[in-house]
Formats: sequence, structure tokens, C-alpha cells
Amino acid sequence: MAYDILIVNGQVVTATETLRADVAIVGDKVVEVAPNLRREGVGTLLDAAGNYVLPGGVDVHTHIDMPLTDTISSSDDFETGTRAAAFGGTTTVVDYAAQSRGQSLKEAIELWKAKARGKAVIDYGFHCIITDLTDSVIHETDELVAEGVSSFKVFMAYPGRLMLDDGAIFRLLQRSAVNGSLVCVHAENGGAIDVLVKQAVAAGNTEPKYHALTRPTIAEAEATGRAIALAEMADASVYIAHVSCQRALEQIEQGRMRGLPVMGETCPQYLFLSLENFDVPAWEGAKYVLTPPLREKWNQAKLWDGLASGALQVVSTDHCPFNFRGQKDFAGNNFTRIPNGGPGIENRLSLIFTGGVLSGRFSVNRFVDLVSTTPARIFGMYPRKGTIAAGSDADLVIFNPHRQYTITANSHHMRVDYSLYEGLSVTGVPEVVLSRGRIIVRSGAFEGVAGSGEFLSRSPSTALRQTTRG
Repeated sequence: MAYDILIVNGQVVTATETLRADVAIVGDKVVEVAPNLRREGVGTLLDAAGNYVLPGGVDVHTHIDMPLTDTISSSDDFETGTRAAAFGGTTTVVDYAAQSRGQSLKEAIELWKAKARGKAVIDYGFHCIITDLTDSVIHETDELVAEGVSSFKVFMAYPGRLMLDDGAIFRLLQRSAVNGSLVCVHAENGGAIDVLVKQAVAAGNTEPKYHALTRPTIAEAEATGRAIALAEMADASVYIAHVSCQRALEQIEQGRMRGLPVMGETCPQYLFLSLENFDVPAWEGAKYVLTPPLREKWNQAKLWDGLASGALQVVSTDHCPFNFRGQKDFAGNNFTRIPNGGPGIENRLSLIFTGGVLSGRFSVNRFVDLVSTTPARIFGMYPRKGTIAAGSDADLVIFNPHRQYTITANSHHMRVDYSLYEGLSVTGVPEVVLSRGRIIVRSGAFEGVAGSGEFLSRSPSTALRQTTRG
């Protein structure tokens, strides 16, 4: 058999092993991983000498082309957002499709499929955000699982807009235990936060930092514990999204110590940024308004420890970019009107490699596990995605672990006018990125094609109850 692409001389890194091997690709699949594969008749030879060969990154928390109001949407569409992801070494995203009040879940998913069709340059799946849980919607979750949308999201925050009450969340968790879906939770006590926000505004405290100060860590911790309790009552698994602080992490650790199938995700912004980022002139702090908010800096070390220990299983981005000019600065000096969210889909692998592997917090294998393998497992894409093995999709990254660069909005590929990590020096850069056997990024140049990404029909995970570590 002649190989279409052969990657030679690299160190192949998966979640479980590191080996000197070649990787052979035919069509869109990896067909062989072994040393010294024959080179005769190879279509394209890629020399990975001195570099790692990694499975493509899997980012399971993005908000691309997400409408916030009738006039404001997140600034990346599926072409710009997935192209930026590719430059950063991510080859799969699972985006959040949002149900509007009164809308069916299928209508929401079809709307998001239309947003991605003809634009995405990497493969994509969808979770579905549920904001209106009627009896028909409960039954509709079964149909979506059968069609490859095997996860849903609920909000315990934003009353009157997104928030579901405990009874509705409990009913959904009960259903998930039957149909095999996974419920992802935005865990904050929305009712208490709403009171604090109104009190701050009444007192004239409207600067961007008050977005963070009105959303205390106890509000996240309380809701995290409550979500875990609801899942335990329903005998269901639960996934806590974007964990930002030690107090919420402790709730997850306690649940997992009791053997509960509780999973936790954090994001680079909580590992690299803090409340100190609000100490900037005038309205610049609006750039750092995201939810859950940035925390006291000492929480960073606790989250890194959680990633190293296994208490947290996934690093995603919660990529939800809004331009500073014309979107975040259009709030009339009132933090409650600032669009919540920040950019990051392009920076995840370099940030986590720098802060995790090069800082000695965990191994390169654990790095791969956090940014690719475990998210693929949890969300029903493994082993098609998340590993390098015969039969897996040829989603691969030739990753230079030595090259340094400085993150800046002047050179990133996200369609947003600032960077959360402006001026931060990182080490570890994707040199070549392949999506299903197609080279889409090489030596800093884009070689992909808009619309070449495909919708991923995801399976219910069969390994959710095996994700806990005592």
C-alpha cells in the first residue's frame, strides 16, 4: 500500500505513551504507526524531526457566531473561528447551539448547522443549550441523542434569560441517565448574583471590575455542589463547565471521592489571568469581562493542581469573542451591559503546554489527555478523535516544543481586535496541522478550504462512570 502522507522522524505522543515512530495516512485515516515505515511511493513526506506528533486538539466549549442580542453576536463566524482553531492546533470543536424560548431543540441545532455549513475548516459537533424545558423538549432530547447530539447544557445563572430552576435541571438529569446523554452545567447561583448586581449598580459601582466582584466564588461553589447533588439524586453523570476557583473545585473533588461520575473543565483564562487584570485604565477592563469571572490569583495554582491530579479532566476555551471597539466599549459605563466572553480558541495548546509541561506540573502525555483525548472520550468521539492509532481520523499536529512566540492581537487569526493574553510569551507552536488527512496549516500559512469541516455525529459516552478517580 502506498501512503498518501507519511510523517517521519517525530516523537508520537498520545495520552498513554511517547514513542519514536512514523505515522502513515491513507485518505482521511491513520493506517499505521510504527518505526521506519517504507517511504517508496509516498505522496507527501513530512519530516517531524525534533518535534512532537500529537493528536489534533479537541475543544469542547466554544461559542462561535453566537447571538447575544438582535444587534450583537460573537465576532468569529465558523470560518474565522475554526481557521484560528486550526492555527492553534485544534482540529475539532464542539460548539454550543442555543435554544431560544419556545423553540424546539431540533430547530436550534439546524440553525447552528446552517451557520457552520460551507464555512468550517475543521470538524465540529454541537451541544444544545436548553432554556425552555417543556415535556416535548424532554422527549426531544432522546431524538437528538439518536442523531448525534449527545450532550446538553443548562444554566444555573442569568435568571429570566437562560436559567433553569432546580426541578427542570433534575428532570433533564433523570432523562440523561436513561438516554445516555451528558448534561453540562454553568454553575453559579443566579438568584443571589442578581441581587448583588442590582445592589452594586444602585450604589454607583458600575466599572468593569464589579462584574467579577458581584459574582463571588461562593456563588460558584454553592451551585457546583447543588448540581452534583441533583445529579446524584438522578443517578446521572454531570459535567461542570469552566471551573474558575478552588471552592468550586473542592465540590468536584468531594463528589469524585464519593465515587460520583462528576467531571470538571477549566479554561486558560482562569489559569493565566486574575482580578489584577482589571487594574487597567478607564474602560479597558471590559476586555476581561467573562463568566464565571476572573478570580484572585492564588486560585490559579489550585486549578493547575486539579489538572495534574485528575480532579479536573478537560481544558477548553469557552471561546466567545466580542470586539473591544464597538461591542465591549458600547456599554454606557455600566458593567451589566458589557458582552460577556473572551477570545482564546487559537492559544489553548501553547498556553497549556507552557504552563503545564514546561513548568513541570504534568507530563506531555497528560497534556495530550487534557486537550484532546479525554474531551474526545467524554463527548463520544473517541477513538475517531483524540488519539493517534490505526483507524483514527488523521487529525494530527506536528508540534514544535522549542519555538517561542509572543501572543498578540496583531498576529492572531481570531476575528477580534484584542487578545486576553497580549504580550505573554509562550513556548510550543504547531508547525503543521492536518484535518482528516488534509494539510490545513503549514509553516504559518493556511492551506485549508472553507467548508471542508464535517458535522460530527457523537455517540453517548460509554465511559462516563469510569472517569472518576478516588
